[in-house]
Formats: sequence, structure tokens, C-alpha cells
Amino acid sequence: MPARTAVTGRSQEPRRRFAEELRLLRTQRGESLRQLGKALGWDASLFGKLESGRTLGSPEVVEALAQHYGVGDLLLTLWELAVGDPTQFKEQYRRYMTLEQEAVSLWHYAMSAPPGLLQTAGYAREALASGFKGEELDQQVEARIGRRKLLAGDDAPPFRVILSEAVLRTRLRDPQEWRKQLEYLAEGAERSNITLQVLPFSAGPHGLMNTAVKFLRLLDGRTVAYTENDDRGELVEENRRVEELQRRYDAMRDLALLPAESRKFIIRMLEEVSCEPST
Repeated sequence: MPARTAVTGRSQEPRRRFAEELRLLRTQRGESLRQLGKALGWDASLFGKLESGRTLGSPEVVEALAQHYGVGDLLLTLWELAVGDPTQFKEQYRRYMTLEQEAVSLWHYAMSAPPGLLQTAGYAREALASGFKGEELDQQVEARIGRRKLLAGDDAPPFRVILSEAVLRTRLRDPQEWRKQLEYLAEGAERSNITLQVLPFSAGPHGLMNTAVKFLRLLDGRTVAYTENDDRGELVEENRRVEELQRRYDAMRDLALLPAESRKFIIRMLEEVSCEPST
């Protein structure tokens, strides 16, 4: 069979293809970035960053561009593919990210930070700032926040998460951003596809004290796990090891607060946060 040849000659990488399509649509209209910015009410520099691939922007911006160019769902489709592209993440995470998109159900234990699927932009930015700077930081924040769409929509997979109390005690430096994060967790706890439990300090020692773990139930019926600590992460696919991690997770879940009690716990934490902006 002969090798497949590109039909359009454009990039097959989702993020790059999205940027290429934006440049093509604008040049076909004969508009400058300044004219585009004036027409849509955003700064022209935003569209320059979109067309260079330095940012993916928000769905609101993409919808406005789609209406401006009259291209229907094309741009939103390309944007969704770019946001979900696993190549945005560090290489050691890409295999897990690919499987996450295919999962029919997910279970997480968060040891010290909210899971990426439930992080706000403000939390993600502060958490990632120690490893990334400038435009690379912007891209990593977008990539992490883009994962949240996995839990949105009518066909979103069931998601169970157990939060160690340490997650709720380790605040951001900015009280307002920390409030937003706690509010997002409380709102998530009310969604029909999300089961959120808090594991209080009073539960005592358990089998996953030093390990954050994620389980993915895949379309073929397999369950894989991803374990992570401060130094490394590991995708676990061997059945025996996955089953052992599941036993530890189930035992820990029995120690956690019930979902309704867990949401009340988060609300109490929220009431303790100052409403004053950081200085």
C-alpha cells in the first residue's frame, strides 16, 4: 500500500493546524491583525498570539472568530482538538493523557493538590510557575485547564475523587484565587457525574499516604493506574499492581467522609478564607 500523502499540505499537529487555519482565514479576508482586533473588540496582540500558536485563547474568542469568518463549527472543532492534544504536555505524561481522553470512568486520590481536572486557571498558574515561565507557562496552564472539558457535557464519564485534607489546607498565596478554587471544588461536588470525598487528617495512616494515584477504566474493559509523587510519575498497566493499588484505594475510601459531608467540609474551609485581595 502506498504511503498516505497529505491532502491539504497543512500541519497534522492540532495546535499548529489551528494557528494555520486562523492565519489563512484572516489573509483570505485581506484583514490586518489591527483590523481584526477592532472588528471583534479584542486587542490585536491576542490574535497575533493565536496565529503564532503561543496561545489557544478561550472558546468565547474562537466562537467570535467563527462568526466573523462564517465558518460554522470548523474553528471550535480545531480548537477542541488542540486543547486536548497530548503533545502539549511533558513527554512522560503524554501516554496517560491520551488514555485519559478514552476513559469511560476515572478515580483519583489527590494527596496535596486538587486534581488537574478540577483546578482553576489561577491555581494551575501558581502550581506550574516554578517549572515554567512566560509563554510556556501560558501554554501549560491552557493545556491543564483544557482537560476540564472531559468532565463537561451530557456524555461526560463518571469521576470519583478523594481529596486529602492537606489539599484543602495548602492555600494559594492569593486569597481571591484560593476562594475561586474552593468554590470550584464545591460546585464540582454537586455535579451528577462527580463524586467528591474528603479524607480528613483524623482518618489516620492509610496505604496511599505518600502516593497520589489515578485509575482509568478504558473502553476495552481494562483498568490502568497512574501513580505520582514529587519526583516522578508512572503509568501502571500490569493487572496485579493495578489491583493492589485499587485495594488500597478502596480501603482509604472507606475512611473518607461521605460526599454530602465532604461538600460541607469544603464550605467550612471557604468560610475561613479572607475576602480581601492579596497585597
